[in-house]
Amino acid sequence: MSSDSEITFITTLKKFDSNLWGHHILVSEVIANQFITEGGDRRVVCTLNDTIEFQCALMPKGDGGFFININKKIRDTLKLKIGMQVQATLRKDDSKYGLPMPEELAELLELDEEGNRFFHALTPGKQRTLLYIAGNAKSSDKRIMRAIAIVEHLKANNGKIDYKMLNQALRDGV
Repeated sequence: MSSDSEITFITTLKKFDSNLWGHHILVSEVIANQFITEGGDRRVVCTLNDTIEFQCALMPKGDGGFFININKKIRDTLKLKIGMQVQATLRKDDSKYGLPMPEELAELLELDEEGNRFFHALTPGKQRTLLYIAGNAKSSDKRIMRAIAIVEHLKANNGKIDYKMLNQALRDGV
């Protein structure tokens, strides 16, 4: 499938009876398999109701089907309730990280060779977690503070992430 191919389908917002996974939409195996690459990469860009676009993963449901998690912010923006139909459009996510790289973190990684090396040695999933943490702040100042905390944490812990310590550093403002 070429990277500009899209598939649009109608699905329903559901909720798992689970502490791990919550609100989601189902994606058939036939549709999902068109986006899963040979190495098992399941990253896609999903657009709901032609309104909200976000990067996500096709998560295996266990019965051959797949699902995409739909967070509260997206549900609230689209006024979605369990059982409502949703139009979903998927395309392959060919971005480098699977989430946007915050400008502030990119700048810091460019300046800090050791921090850059540690960040890029992480698994793609851990990189995405840190990108989410850094990029989720509303103001540029907060994104800068988070980027510094993340890079300093990686350097202090030899490239390993201790989320409890990192969260404390983020709360303390580095």
